[in-house]
Amino acid sequence: MNERRVGKPSPDRLKALLGSRFGAFSEQILVGPGPGLDAAVIDLKDGRVMAIAEDPIFPAPGLPLDIMGWFTVHIGASDVAVTGIAPQFMTYTLLLPSSSSEKDAEAIIGSISLAASELGICIAGGHTGWYDAVTVPIVGGVTVWGIADQSAWISPGGARDGDVLLMTKGPAIEAVALLTVLYQDRIGDRIARTSLQTALARVRQISVVEDARLAFAAAGVHAMHDATEGGVLGGVDEMAQAAGIPAHLNIDNIVVPQDIEEVAGALGFDPWCAISEGTLLASVPPENAAQVRKAWTEAGIESYELGYFDKTLSRSTVRRNGRTIPLRPPEVDPFWDLFFAPDNSGGSGA
Repeated sequence: MNERRVGKPSPDRLKALLGSRFGAFSEQILVGPGPGLDAAVIDLKDGRVMAIAEDPIFPAPGLPLDIMGWFTVHIGASDVAVTGIAPQFMTYTLLLPSSSSEKDAEAIIGSISLAASELGICIAGGHTGWYDAVTVPIVGGVTVWGIADQSAWISPGGARDGDVLLMTKGPAIEAVALLTVLYQDRIGDRIARTSLQTALARVRQISVVEDARLAFAAAGVHAMHDATEGGVLGGVDEMAQAAGIPAHLNIDNIVVPQDIEEVAGALGFDPWCAISEGTLLASVPPENAAQVRKAWTEAGIESYELGYFDKTLSRSTVRRNGRTIPLRPPEVDPFWDLFFAPDNSGGSGA
């Protein structure tokens, strides 16, 4: 019997799977494939660099198709924005079941165009088609890229020793938003009504484009990463691996937003390990942390001081429930079992 696999593989599994299978070598690759590296960065050899990222997007049951279109743009754009480079162009492939209507296609295409326009992104091309092999509308891939001066970008692997680690919004943003949509009828009587409404509204927080733009403009940020599969703990582990510097987190100091805590408790998952597209992790020199957080506060974005990077540590650690333990990201994100439960169908890009 084959082992069940769902979601992205762990960094170790991914390394074993990919090995060095990256086609022809190019000296123009400044940032290539690797854990925690949201986008590739390519030297254009003319004083500029290009950041480029690729993601699949699946529909979430219960969410309108126009929200799927919004996700398509923001999830792809977020991976470019964490380099400090503004996303400028995109292509996407829209795959539809043969039973899907023109109206469904128009809803997705229109919302993608609107979201791209709002972010100043030009749709440069792509592919659209109806196929019997497809069972739900899927964006088989969205590719987003942007170009900037050679000196005007940062690597997701650029964390430095002594940097403070900041976090926006809280943990499990995507997990809580989408699972609340799916399970609202079943958990509505177990959580506060205000928490239910706040959690549902987090659907529009599944983006770090603005978080990253503000942090980079505030100056001094060394690295940024979007906490996707594996959640905040997985995202910090990826940043530490990419930088080659261990991190220490103290989540005992963090007051988790009430709606996130209640939804996670009602559904029985650890919010620190669950997919959190929309949560930006930023590695910042201590002297710049207040300035970055001030920029977020003025834009209405909550932020937290999560920990720090420390090269004297033998491995990454986390302070939790009064104990300091090794930081171990989950092998499988707890979101997926809930999302793909027998009475649910569909999926979400990350």
